[in-house]
Amino acid sequence: MKFLDDGLISGLLPAETASFPSPVPTQIVSSDEYLPLPQTEQQKEVEARLIELSDRLAKRQGLSRRRFFQTAGGMAASFVAMNEVFGRYFIASEAEAATPELAEQLAAANTDQFIFDGHTHFLRDDTRLAGFVKGREAVGQWGWNKELSGKEQTLDDLKFNNYVKEIYMDSDTKITILTNSPSVEAQDWFIPQEQVFKTRADVNAKAGTRRMLAHFTITPGWDGWLDQVDEGIEKYKPDSWKGYSVGDNTHKELDGHPWRADDEKLMYPFYAKIAKAGIKNVCIHKGLFAPSVAERFPHLLPYADVSDIGKAAKDWPQLDFLVYHSGYRWVGANPADAMAEFEQTGRSSWTSDLAEIPEKYGVTNVYGDLGQIFAWTAVAQPRLAAALMGTLVKGLGSDRIVWGTDAVWTGAPQWQIEGLRRLEIPEDMQKKYGFKPLGPANGPIKTAIFGDNSARLYELDRKHAEWVNKDRFAAMKTDYLANGGSRSNLRYGYVARPA
Repeated sequence: MKFLDDGLISGLLPAETASFPSPVPTQIVSSDEYLPLPQTEQQKEVEARLIELSDRLAKRQGLSRRRFFQTAGGMAASFVAMNEVFGRYFIASEAEAATPELAEQLAAANTDQFIFDGHTHFLRDDTRLAGFVKGREAVGQWGWNKELSGKEQTLDDLKFNNYVKEIYMDSDTKITILTNSPSVEAQDWFIPQEQVFKTRADVNAKAGTRRMLAHFTITPGWDGWLDQVDEGIEKYKPDSWKGYSVGDNTHKELDGHPWRADDEKLMYPFYAKIAKAGIKNVCIHKGLFAPSVAERFPHLLPYADVSDIGKAAKDWPQLDFLVYHSGYRWVGANPADAMAEFEQTGRSSWTSDLAEIPEKYGVTNVYGDLGQIFAWTAVAQPRLAAALMGTLVKGLGSDRIVWGTDAVWTGAPQWQIEGLRRLEIPEDMQKKYGFKPLGPANGPIKTAIFGDNSARLYELDRKHAEWVNKDRFAAMKTDYLANGGSRSNLRYGYVARPA
């Protein structure tokens, strides 16, 4: 059983056909892990302003609205509309949106930026988790224009091909980590463990460079799990480790063996193994546990927060602990409630707790991942997105925040990349909370977050950023764009029915 059963899902609409196909989402899209919230009044206003603005600019440029939305000007228009409604949080102007040459010039200035997405997914061919990806026709052998290959795509092809198209072709992403999610129901693993590493090998062979890294998914407490870790080290040589401390995140109602990172009996033998093997990055899913989820699964609440990370990091300074989603709790909850929490307390559950770990425990080996945390807040409460970024930079330091998007759940990640490039913390927040400005897209803070921090963690040579801009994927992307390639602007999952 998933968090959203068939009865709940029947009351929702598929995001691919029911959500407005703007470059930046104008309402919350969920997987089958949580209920999507109805579109807020502010989001409705953003959508209305974007329709008016885009129709006017598209007509002037001789484009359909759909085609305009696939251009750099259309992306800029989305942030202009958001600024008009929420306040000026994003660097964007109507002049940029209205002038194709200017918009393309500004977009092209950053296209070679080193973007390392440490948090990406796709689903296995025989998945039963239909809520993540709805069926749609693929557009080519590797996920682009059909005429380039002339091959009709099957559902099997769609999952992986769409991942390649939307991440490597439709965004500025250069390197990814393919991650996974386990389940006590064998068929409900996102991807079989062996397929993860086969995909890594296939992608890197196709690209001619190291474009994809991969996690080995750990299952603490399961029978023989440490033996599987030994096998993983020997057979797969993973780049890092990924675990869900709530156990089975897909089937929370089952005994999925939840665990704490500071459990000396269970976890410390694992840390000893990986330290000896030299695979030192431990990625742990935390947060995304709204009050409605806690009401249904109260026994998992102690495992979902970040209270176990500080001690583990202090006891194992030779390892690095990457907290996925930065422990952000409120996904699936009302974004206004999350904003109100910060306005009233200056804190956000459990992201503020994470940001305080370095000072509290005297450690420098704890990192925050931005998967979902940025996507959710940027489209619903940009002020909260700014607050969370300020909190993380102030507490963890800009050298200990890593970029992740959770794509392809949220569609091609370019809108998230553009969002962070354009986001700035307003001056009133900087003064009140002591936050630093995030600076320009290619400034030191955003450059570190987008790629440099992960490159350091995964020991990638600085020249790697140059190689990926000249490899076969780079050539394929140039060919793709020359043949009319463009973003689909689709999201996958569910949206709430209009009232």
